[in-house]
Amino acid sequence: MTADRPPLAEGVPDRLYGRRRGHPLRPRQQRLLDVTLPRLRLSADQASDPLSAFAMPGAKLWLEIGFGGGEHALEQVAAHPEVAYIASEVFENGLCSLLTRLVAEGEEATGALPANLRLWPTDARHLVQALPEGSLDRLMLMFPDPWPKSRHAKRRFVHPELLALVARALRPGGEWRIASDDPTYQAWVEEVFAGTTLFVQAERHAAERPAGWPGTRYEAKARREGRQPIWWIFRKA
Repeated sequence: MTADRPPLAEGVPDRLYGRRRGHPLRPRQQRLLDVTLPRLRLSADQASDPLSAFAMPGAKLWLEIGFGGGEHALEQVAAHPEVAYIASEVFENGLCSLLTRLVAEGEEATGALPANLRLWPTDARHLVQALPEGSLDRLMLMFPDPWPKSRHAKRRFVHPELLALVARALRPGGEWRIASDDPTYQAWVEEVFAGTTLFVQAERHAAERPAGWPGTRYEAKARREGRQPIWWIFRKA
């Protein structure tokens, strides 16, 4: 266990799967990780009192897990300056993509950053467990890695063993928003949530992306390749 990885609850696999780095980082990208990321990073100590990292007492708290290139997260941050927004991503190239949009080259250490954004660049499950009970108003999981093989199902974030972890962090009535374009994952989401009393399905959209859900490059790619996304809202019971 490291300082930013408090132990997971018994029964939850304590291993993070997936890539942490793609192509080699360019000098600009490395500066973003070395200089800009620490300016936005939510520390493990702050996870137990997340609003203390924002100087926004009483604000609603939203968490996006696996933000990819950052398009959805940054649109939400700009559209909701009153919301304290934590965005989590372990893929270094994704972190660089978001950070590149925030600061100009040469301003990595001084460029203005959104006051309502903090980043968690490690396993989001540890953050969800460390958050105070009932502290989250909204959790967002946008186009997660589907891990389509049956033997890899335990690697999916939507998993029976994780439902209680998420439910504890969400306030009563809090939203868990999920989007997926993968048929296997879509069927999995329906199956997992049908088997729990912790959440109730509030909305399901399978034709057009609902209002208030910014688009992502993953949605655009899915449409180009003929896959139909589904968007769900589940509310904590």
